[in-house]
Amino acid sequence: MINPKITVQEIKELLIQQFGETILLQEDSTSLQPSLTVPAERIAEVCLFLRDCPQTYIDSLSCLTAMDNGPENNKLEVIYNLYSIPYEIALMLKVSVGRNKEGEPLPVVPTVSNVWRTADWHEREAFDLMGINFEGHPDLRRILLPNDWEGHPLRKDYQHQEYYHGIQVKY
Repeated sequence: MINPKITVQEIKELLIQQFGETILLQEDSTSLQPSLTVPAERIAEVCLFLRDCPQTYIDSLSCLTAMDNGPENNKLEVIYNLYSIPYEIALMLKVSVGRNKEGEPLPVVPTVSNVWRTADWHEREAFDLMGINFEGHPDLRRILLPNDWEGHPLRKDYQHQEYYHGIQVKY
């Protein structure tokens, strides 16, 4: 083991050394699990670096989830809970993307399914329920809802269908 006690501050310094100052958009060190926000278009390369870097060896994506900050904020977030089993490092990465309006393409975030296989289903769920397109995903399609379902039910402005194939949808 190279450094089993690496801190979030040291991870931050490694990222800046590797990618430059612009790689970190925000840092939250006051929460129970510290987080770093990186540009959405750079998430895959940051994750690959953290996995392959001998000082971090982030070998596990524990969870990937999406959050809607509401139409008034015009932002969706993707949150990555990462863990290094041998070093016992827990880290949360975040990216933020703008919401799309009806008829516009979905917001895009690069896939990390090529970094951690567990991202495959997590990204499909975020696509299905939140409407985020994970560019480069090998099989991005709905996972919980039928392919012809309208909208993304976990968005705060979601309008549910009255009927689906002639069957009344009750909530």
